[in-house]
Amino acid sequence: MSSLRNLPDLCGEKITTAYPEFSQKKTSLRNNCMKKYLLILVLFIAFSAQAQIQWPAVTQTTKPWTRWWWQGSAVDKKNLTAAMQQYQQAGLGGLEITPIYGVKGYESSFINFLSPQWMDLLQHTLQEANRLGLGIDMANATGWPFGGPWITPADASKNINTKIYLLKEGESLNDIIRFTQAPFYRSESKAQVDLKKMSYPVASNQNLQGYAFDQVRFEMVLTPINVIAYADHGAVIDLTRQVDDNGRLHWTAPAGTWKVYALFIGYHGKMVERAAPGGEGDVIDHFSARALHHYLNRFDTAFKGKNIQGIRSFFNDSYEVDDARGQSNWTPELLKEFETRRGYDLTKYLPQLLGRDSSDTGRRVLADYRQTMSDLLLDNFTKPWHQWAKGKNKMVRNQSHGSPANILDLYAVVDIPETEGADILRYKFATSTANVTGKPLVSSETATWLNEHFQSSLGDVKQAVDKYFIGGVNHIFWHGTNYSPKNEPWPGWLFYAAVHFTPASAFWKDFYVLNQYVTRVQSFLQKGKPDNEVLLYFPFNDRIHEMGRDLLLHFDGMEGFDKTVFKSGAEWLLAKGYGFDLISDKQITNVQSNVAALQTGGVPYRTIVLSGVKYLPLATLQKLVQLAEKGATIIFYQNVPTDVPGLSDLANQQKRFSSIIRQLKFRSLTGTSAQKASFGKGAFLLGNDMSQLLHEASIQRETFVDEGLQYVRRKNSNGHTYFISNLTASMFTNWVPLTAKEKNIVRFTPMNGEKGIAQTRIQNGKVEVWLQLEAGSSCILQTSNKVVTGNRYPYYVTTSSPIELVDKWDLHFIDGGPVLPTTITQTILGSWTGLPGEEVKAFSGTAGYRSVFRKPKIVAEKYLLNLGSVQETAEVMLNGKSLAVLIGPSFTTVVPAALLQEENVLEIIVTNGMVNRIAALDRKGVVWKKFYNTNFPARFPQNRGSDGLFTAATWLPKPSGLLGPVTLQPLQKK
Repeated sequence: MSSLRNLPDLCGEKITTAYPEFSQKKTSLRNNCMKKYLLILVLFIAFSAQAQIQWPAVTQTTKPWTRWWWQGSAVDKKNLTAAMQQYQQAGLGGLEITPIYGVKGYESSFINFLSPQWMDLLQHTLQEANRLGLGIDMANATGWPFGGPWITPADASKNINTKIYLLKEGESLNDIIRFTQAPFYRSESKAQVDLKKMSYPVASNQNLQGYAFDQVRFEMVLTPINVIAYADHGAVIDLTRQVDDNGRLHWTAPAGTWKVYALFIGYHGKMVERAAPGGEGDVIDHFSARALHHYLNRFDTAFKGKNIQGIRSFFNDSYEVDDARGQSNWTPELLKEFETRRGYDLTKYLPQLLGRDSSDTGRRVLADYRQTMSDLLLDNFTKPWHQWAKGKNKMVRNQSHGSPANILDLYAVVDIPETEGADILRYKFATSTANVTGKPLVSSETATWLNEHFQSSLGDVKQAVDKYFIGGVNHIFWHGTNYSPKNEPWPGWLFYAAVHFTPASAFWKDFYVLNQYVTRVQSFLQKGKPDNEVLLYFPFNDRIHEMGRDLLLHFDGMEGFDKTVFKSGAEWLLAKGYGFDLISDKQITNVQSNVAALQTGGVPYRTIVLSGVKYLPLATLQKLVQLAEKGATIIFYQNVPTDVPGLSDLANQQKRFSSIIRQLKFRSLTGTSAQKASFGKGAFLLGNDMSQLLHEASIQRETFVDEGLQYVRRKNSNGHTYFISNLTASMFTNWVPLTAKEKNIVRFTPMNGEKGIAQTRIQNGKVEVWLQLEAGSSCILQTSNKVVTGNRYPYYVTTSSPIELVDKWDLHFIDGGPVLPTTITQTILGSWTGLPGEEVKAFSGTAGYRSVFRKPKIVAEKYLLNLGSVQETAEVMLNGKSLAVLIGPSFTTVVPAALLQEENVLEIIVTNGMVNRIAALDRKGVVWKKFYNTNFPARFPQNRGSDGLFTAATWLPKPSGLLGPVTLQPLQKK
């Protein structure tokens, strides 16, 4: 545009100044030049009002990344380079380095985490990544959670222990106030250990890879941190200073009956799970800022003088401290922090807290304790960790789920929230926070456990990935890829979780197709802004008032919310096609309102829904009132909140809360069961029918979900982006109405790269698009308020029945093992494992099917080639030309008639999975499960051998190859 702005000058005096000989023709020249300028301007404006059909640019971040396991950190520069080249060629965009336990027999190659040698290899990796265009993230630990040999007992995770003594008036305590922590250990190796023969702390011992400790508590005598006496008449006396160094209490009980509570901070004993050499040791106290500071100092020392510019972000896995015996439920500064944050002395209520008192007061104290622990995890771990990384110009990626905290608030302070699992509502906690706080990326630990080992195909993974996209994820991390030396016997080094995204997998040959698919989808989903309209309040306070089995609760998706209105309401919103995000109390304080929208994170939401909420902080209610006064619509689904949480300043808080609630004068809305309370420019709505309430709030839904489709929608400057997936088992063919108003729509098919202008119509005032989606397939619809130029998307309908290709098939085995079976001819397609001989039953790899067929008599412009059942991926070759690589779940491709000859050679190159070859190894007793710590457990109990490890020895061969039937079906354009 800058050159256009310069045209008037070129058409004016500057021309005659530069060229005096033109002075006599100055006026006519200027007029002609201005006409040309105006013509160019008109063409430019016309061009800018149009949109071209093109895929967004591919970047390092739009490609999928993978967790890269360094087992034992037994890596070397040559193999690192070779592996990274393979990863880059397969279409990966980056790697997350996570060192874990080692491989037996390679002890001499183990390299201690963060040692000078380890750092040298890290720098080599960063250099090679830069050369290959790969990004690098780095776990801030080996295994998980944060911890290691440099964690002292003072910084290790803690628990609280209690002794209670009964005294009557005039009595003194004769007992010594001491608590003996019982010895205990849990080991993944199942080794028999005599803790009395081990040194303390555990990290000071040798052979920690062999022990594979998960939790260790040594026997030790603990001294009290607090001794408090509680009388039956309500008096409370702090006796802590009246206990001498020998543990004797110098106090005589006054009038009344007294319970003397002695508190002892013990050692939880949680060890780093799956730790690599040099990373074994205690897990840190996540509630202590000092402990985190000391932990990160080790990294500062290792990084000093090193070039770590190539690290994009640091990573933290999920909390997972309390998946052990007991909980890490205390920290030395807790009582002080509690009083500062909650405004009262917790020691006055220890009988209610530690005695698990279920009265209203007991529940409120418990809620305040849990809220304080949540605050400490946020303020003493997540925030300072983020600031530490920011000081190094790095981002952080965090799995906040599983924490004893409001995970929405934890996700809010990190750069890239990360989720995992198989539940869209679980994903929502990470993706919602990113949307509400304006973070561009949400990652996922993807396909950790789809099925048992070696049972999941790339088509299965594709289905799982689509659920992540629907849930709002746009930055896929595979879980995961093992470093394995190039000369290592098959199957190489493997991690204990499935799926195995490793070059040893037979499907690696076609892995690039899945990666290309993910790249194309993410190229859209990483652009624009989320376009959800509903904010669903997260009832954290309702949950922390529930007694539960333990002092701490852990938050992970909808766990703990079964049979709640909150969960059923969220499930209903998802099923009915409403775009929504979760929001916390802290996040509500950042919402801004006008009559049109609730603005946060750059997203204009339209309403906040409180679903079955009982406890609501006064500050949150006051903020909701402010939003309503400015024009917002606030929905109370099923009930109005009735109380404030916690015990702090309770009477005053309740009085002010009730005063606000009384101001809401609800009146019935004609023709509905809903009620409305106008408030300022906005309103509060109340009712038991969510659809009525959302309609009253002018919230629209995508009705095509009623047909079994699922979606995620984003907004950009010109329109909207829809990712739509058909997760049903049937072909979808129909008109689909959209809530988007833009009439110009382009369809993109990310699996095969097809694109074109979609067929649309206006029906009942809504834009509708014609959609054809095979079972398990997906597409992207890009709507635009600009005229779109380009080809139309190719829609086809069948014109006759499919023609089965029943000629003979020559089957030859191309690559794989343990040995290549001989070439055979089949007249009936079926699994190659059903053929004679043991070689085919054990084979894992690639085979080619070749057949010759004549051109169909029915003339058509194109034909649909359907391979039927394929186990597991297939490349289609016609007359020597590659047409497509298909990974499932459907195996069809369109064949242009121009490619057909009178006689045609069809080749189908099929690759199966690893399972049959693995089963053959297990039947022969070949030792390939040779890993320290978690030595390859089965996911399902029926697949455990006598040694407790996974085994496929009893499995029947899994069907493999081209099972058919293979058909051609004439097509014509719709």
